[in-house]
Amino acid sequence: MTVKNPYLYIQLLLLVLGAISVGPQPTLADTLRIFAAASVKTALDETIEDFERGTGHTVLASYGGSSALARQISLGAPADIFLSANEAWMDYLDEKDLLVDGSREDLFRNQLVIVSAQGEEGLQTLSELPAALGQRRLAMAQTDAVPAGIYGKSALQSSGIWQALVPFVAETDNVRAALALVASGATPYGIVYATDATAEPRVTIALHIDDRIHPPIVYPVAALRSSDAGDAFLKFLHSPLAQQRFVGQGFLPLKSS
Repeated sequence: MTVKNPYLYIQLLLLVLGAISVGPQPTLADTLRIFAAASVKTALDETIEDFERGTGHTVLASYGGSSALARQISLGAPADIFLSANEAWMDYLDEKDLLVDGSREDLFRNQLVIVSAQGEEGLQTLSELPAALGQRRLAMAQTDAVPAGIYGKSALQSSGIWQALVPFVAETDNVRAALALVASGATPYGIVYATDATAEPRVTIALHIDDRIHPPIVYPVAALRSSDAGDAFLKFLHSPLAQQRFVGQGFLPLKSS
């Protein structure tokens, strides 16, 4: 047989041999996208690493205030799972019919604490906070939108000291940002979750806030209708290893209330 273009023949032969030798290409691991409250970052990062090692899947986590994340999801931000720091923002997405039916469940509880920067004194009662602050600032997550700020405001109102503190509140986009203000010494005190205090060695717990003076702090999770990739991770959250990660950071089982 006469080959008019030997170079073309060689190229075709190499392509055929390459296809035979390489064989079918493996599919890439699925990428799972999680939107989660900033307060779960330490525990969830560890859980994600465990999940990735065990499954080969890639997980991308976006952290922030539950309010901001819920609004982003409602506007079409791509996400497979939403883990909120309160039930209200999960209700918000549920009312918009954005959750997979039957996937929503409550995972853990948390507690509020007042943290102090290095060198600041502890508190015996919440009523001592205004005097301890003086004219200085109190770090809190946004009190009208972010769960930690909402819970904190409720506790201060129940104690009768909210109005005295309003002029001195330094509000942040999320609870970890409030924690950072105290850790850096920018503010002497802040209201955060107990789990945040555990994750930051530069702060001290000045006072545990009584659970009875604010609504229960519950973390719900759900898969989103925009994706069908969240089932495996939701199941993994119930594994002993994942439970250990969260409990190790101070999150409380629901039944311990």
